[in-house]
Amino acid sequence: MATIVVKQVGSPIRRPAEQRATLIGLGLNKMHKTRELEDTPSVRGMIRKIPHLVEIVEERG
Repeated sequence: MATIVVKQVGSPIRRPAEQRATLIGLGLNKMHKTRELEDTPSVRGMIRKIPHLVEIVEERG
């Protein structure tokens, strides 16, 4: 199972509700918080929707 580590680098303040909901869907809600997620097409799509708010720190496996 491949995983990726995603870090929130942007603030959701003054962003559309859809972008805030995408952050929450990824499990991110505070600046500089990281999450290890499964590398699936749905997670990659969520990351592609908000590249200005998150960054991929590491790809494992």
